[in-house]
Amino acid sequence: MGIDPVFPMKRRGKRKRQFGESDCQEEILEAEKAFRVKYFFVLVDMAVTSLRDRFKELMVFKDIFGFLLSSGTLKSLSDNELEECCTKFAETFSLDGSSDVEVYDLISELKIMRFTLPNGVMSAMEIFGHVREVDCYPNISIAYRILFTVPVMVASAERSFSKLKLLKNYLRSTMTQERLNGLATLCIKKKLLDEIDIDPIISDFASRNVRRIF
Repeated sequence: MGIDPVFPMKRRGKRKRQFGESDCQEEILEAEKAFRVKYFFVLVDMAVTSLRDRFKELMVFKDIFGFLLSSGTLKSLSDNELEECCTKFAETFSLDGSSDVEVYDLISELKIMRFTLPNGVMSAMEIFGHVREVDCYPNISIAYRILFTVPVMVASAERSFSKLKLLKNYLRSTMTQERLNGLATLCIKKKLLDEIDIDPIISDFASRNVRRIF
């Protein structure tokens, strides 16, 4: 990072060194120890705790959607294991006993689709593209849509709040919710925004009111 590992020492008055006292750099050692205890260990603990929480979320995600993540995993499951995975998936996203996915139909569709998938390992997105192309597995299509819409981590939410502090300041206290949502989306998805050609949009907006052209 270009930062020299130098610990500044405060100026202290010299004192007479007693007989038998070792000549060591106590000030530097105290500064290094304070940095290690107050900053380094704290950052390491925060990083370890954050990574542990994220991995717990990923394991929960894998426990629910693991059988849909690749064709290799899907083909390696036995019929009983596949039924257990589908049942757990349906129970997780059921509301008042009803679910968007019919469990027994999903099991039957997956058993048939395993034999119709092309050879080689396919990712979840590739399987979903195959399902949409064939257009005869409605429950599998719904299951993969749920898979792609459930967020795995909370980084997007944290990024939204960090951007919100920049957008919603005291000078913009009267901003409407619709405008705030639009500006927040533009800031969060800046990479996609840079790929959009805004000249046609500006021309269309200006053509709606001639006075805006000048």
